[in-house]
Amino acid sequence: MAAGRTNWRNMILVISLAILIGVELFGVALASGWALAGMFELGHVVAYVLMVLFSGFAAYGMLVFMRRVVKVERLTTRS
Repeated sequence: MAAGRTNWRNMILVISLAILIGVELFGVALASGWALAGMFELGHVVAYVLMVLFSGFAAYGMLVFMRRVVKVERLTTRS
């Protein structure tokens, strides 16, 4: 980051986006694992494995998304 003052408006926007998108991604990941295991009657252990697998994909998606957001949004202003 460049040296300067923190742009709190953009910082709050980035944090809010992270919370909103993160909850949605992880909610879909957990619900998908549970639903697929239940639909095909795979059992509890497979349901947990699918939830962990899909949560890994969600974490990777969040990482990529946040890198792009931080790259685009100006979090500091030059003095």
